[in-house]
Amino acid sequence: MPEARWLNDQEARAWRGFQALSDQLSALLQQRLSRHTGLSLSDYAVLVHLSESGTDRMRAYELGAALRWEKSRLSHHLRRMESRGLIERRTCTRDGRGLDVVLTPEGRKAIEEAAPFHVEDVRSLLIDQLTPQQLEALAEICEKVLAALPSGEETCCT
Repeated sequence: MPEARWLNDQEARAWRGFQALSDQLSALLQQRLSRHTGLSLSDYAVLVHLSESGTDRMRAYELGAALRWEKSRLSHHLRRMESRGLIERRTCTRDGRGLDVVLTPEGRKAIEEAAPFHVEDVRSLLIDQLTPQQLEALAEICEKVLAALPSGEETCCT
């Protein structure tokens, strides 16, 4: 086992601050989205990907990869969304294998009604708290760290 490279005070402050920000912001966004629209952040993420696909549909494995969700999580979540009429799962028409996840008219309505609430919450809770320079730094930090993360192919839907 390699020797631990303990965090110094500056590193620990940054790490703990990031964790607190991530946890608290996600919880607040989840609470507000659910209260205003009845959608979870996970529902919203699925609907965003489908609505931005250009065809209102995606192969299930592509959606899972985009969300970085394990196959079982995706399957269970899609089942719940399908029972609420937000999406449909259909056999892929291109090759008859796999599933297409399709945005329903109810799902389209849900994302169109939820988006203004969600973007206002994101704006007021995060974006408006930062200067343009801080926002640029945050974007650069996120891009750099995300680019260095493992691809996650071993956990995504395939």
